Amino acid sequence: MINFELNGQPVQVAADSDTPLLWVIRDHLKLKGSKFGCGMGLCGACSMLVDGESTRTCILPIAAVQGRSITTIEGIGNKNLLSTLQAAWIDASVPQCGYCQSGQLISATALLSKNSNPSDSDIDAGMSGNICRCGTYPNIKKAIKQAAKNMRQDNNSTQAVAYFDPVAAREEVQ
Repeated sequence: MINFELNGQPVQVAADSDTPLLWVIRDHLKLKGSKFGCGMGLCGACSMLVDGESTRTCILPIAAVQGRSITTIEGIGNKNLLSTLQAAWIDASVPQCGYCQSGQLISATALLSKNSNPSDSDIDAGMSGNICRCGTYPNIKKAIKQAAKNMRQDNNSTQAVAYFDPVAAREEVQ
């Protein structure tokens, strides 16, 4: 059994220790927001926060997350309250096809948690390895800068990451 925290909640999973975290989250825990892209950790579609760091989970074995904190796209904001970053993402018209969005948002969240006023080069470095086949990079940069500005103006009263319980959210829908 592997024990870890998922989106602020403790979980226990029975899976082969070499199973990639992405597949455990998608297949065992039924959270489908993180995507499979390349399977080699190169595109960023599978990114999740592991102890606050953007991590490619298609190549991360579940055994490596024992006792750690994992945040998926489902753990950022919720249907009733978008995170500051998600709101800026929408305002900047970032989403096109949407496939890369969960990984892009995860990496941007990690960046903003460490740097409240990122320069263009900071954003380029923080988002490096997240591929957007629609080419919305200028809008992504605009959204990150706007979210950073909004967070600074709010004196961080609006969280970059708002955790919620996906099980409770499902129960509300039913």
